[in-house]
Amino acid sequence: MSRPHSPSNTLASARAPELQIGTSDQPGPDLRRAGLILFLLAMAALPLLPVPEFWITQAVYIGLYALVALGLVLITGIVGLTSFGQAAFVGVGAYTTAWLTVSHGLSPWLTLPLALSATAVIAAMLGWLTLRMSGHYLPLATMAWALSLYYLLGNLDTFGKYDGIVDVPALTLPGGLTLDSGRSFYALVWPLLIVASLAVRRLLDSRAGRALRSVKGGTTLAEAMGVDTFRAKVHAFVLAALLAALSGWLFAHFQRTVNPSPFALNKGIEYLFMAVLGGAGHVWGAVAGAALVKLLEDQLRELLPSLLGSSGNFEIIGFGIILILTLQYMRDGVWEFVDRKLPRLPRRVDWRDAAPLPRRAQPPRGQTVLAAKGLRKVFGGLVAVKDVELHVDAGEIVGLIGPNGAGKSTTFNLLTGVLPASAGEVSFVGAPVEGLNSRQIALRGMARTFQHVKMMPTMSVLENVALGAHARGHAGMWRAMMRIDRAEERQLMKTAQDQLERIGMGGLMHVPAGSLALGQQRLMEIARALAADPVLLLLDEPAAGLRHREKAQLADVLRQLRDEGLSILLVEHDMDMVMNLCDRIVVMEFGTRLMDGTPAQVQADPAVRAAYLGTVHEEPA
Repeated sequence: MSRPHSPSNTLASARAPELQIGTSDQPGPDLRRAGLILFLLAMAALPLLPVPEFWITQAVYIGLYALVALGLVLITGIVGLTSFGQAAFVGVGAYTTAWLTVSHGLSPWLTLPLALSATAVIAAMLGWLTLRMSGHYLPLATMAWALSLYYLLGNLDTFGKYDGIVDVPALTLPGGLTLDSGRSFYALVWPLLIVASLAVRRLLDSRAGRALRSVKGGTTLAEAMGVDTFRAKVHAFVLAALLAALSGWLFAHFQRTVNPSPFALNKGIEYLFMAVLGGAGHVWGAVAGAALVKLLEDQLRELLPSLLGSSGNFEIIGFGIILILTLQYMRDGVWEFVDRKLPRLPRRVDWRDAAPLPRRAQPPRGQTVLAAKGLRKVFGGLVAVKDVELHVDAGEIVGLIGPNGAGKSTTFNLLTGVLPASAGEVSFVGAPVEGLNSRQIALRGMARTFQHVKMMPTMSVLENVALGAHARGHAGMWRAMMRIDRAEERQLMKTAQDQLERIGMGGLMHVPAGSLALGQQRLMEIARALAADPVLLLLDEPAAGLRHREKAQLADVLRQLRDEGLSILLVEHDMDMVMNLCDRIVVMEFGTRLMDGTPAQVQADPAVRAAYLGTVHEEPA
């Protein structure tokens, strides 16, 4: 595509001509990074200080719990899934290493890959079975898994029943150093936690991370961007299980004994409480939540019985009250409160010289790109779309108009695979696509916007648009965590910025998408669709919420796209814009096609004027 328009001729220039957030490459004072460095230095110095051994032991448990909570941040806070079964994965890691080292004499370091492999297989199987569920069924399924493993471990002689396995060997480093004390074990647990946390942060700042975050907003948007939402859920579920298994492996060699009690359902609930209390949407919320729960648990266990004058597990009541207050006043967790106090600096722009992504070949002008015949959709006894026929040729703008309730958006959803058609045929670039889902159709080169804006409000405008280019990248989760995806990531960011500048929103690219006005959100959706490098662009009421001048500038952009060979199918209620922009217009009424013709033919047709534009009555002489 051609270079973006100048700022004086862009859609957003009338609203924010001076706003250039994040376009400077000059780094400012980053208090976030300074705070992280101070935290790391403090944790590194803790075992070297003359503090009580009890403090070190508490810090080790906090690190072990934070590893599990980190996985819950990923699947609950980021992906939007609720799991009560993470303690069971901790048990898999712990029991695998305990059984293999005690009963078979294997080295603990050799059992680590075996424990992780066993956990990955189990998690993949459970994920494949349970992650297709929605609503309350998934939490119930994870509870069933946790209960099943608890009673299985408690009733097998191989694992010592409820007495468990004792005399688990301590870890020994290659140099001969045995990690048989809290201080020595601390030096292993916390570096692993920091590495895991940084890896998850890297994951979230990547193509795969944007895909994971898009799943929480619903599958419609993510699938339309080419994201395999089920696969993304399974990958996140397995990664969270691996973090829990790593915690279990460490736990077994720290405790030197295992039994089913630490891996019961109540512990799974406690892990979830850690993530929610700390902040399920933040990586460092896992550490904060684990620390708060562990420290509060010990304090409440001593304080409440003395206040109430009797012994008992009163800390559970205290945690219940804390959870209610957290959900009422700090719904996003403690770390969200801290995060708001820290300065939010713009993302560093390091993709100016990135190579452009490969472009999709456009069909020759005049070739039929999209054709629908006999398209029908029935909802129960309601025929929403009835035997609709339309076609779009390469390099033309086709308008789809009709009164409210005529079936325009339903037709859009049928063409893009969001809804399955009850009958009819749809071909795209010469190949049949009826029966394909929206992700499969998007991968073939069809991009769209939505009647009601769909976006990720907490992600920046730039990240939302980069999500549109998801199908043009290939880097997955592991490459992102190891930071070997940067070349492709810079290409995706450059593509997103280019499309934002094309529509005049380059100065808003670092702003959270949820803070935009409705008209700007619709422009962002267009930029996101263009980032996919489509053959056919479907726009559902793109001018809604735009001012008159912005509508005219949007029309100029669409004409430019048409001149470059892009095909556009447009639903719009602004008749002036439709008549002055479209090459052909398809008129719908009550789910049927009323006519197909040029703007002049549509305006002259009596049936259209009666149904939509209004019948003209001549005055008597």
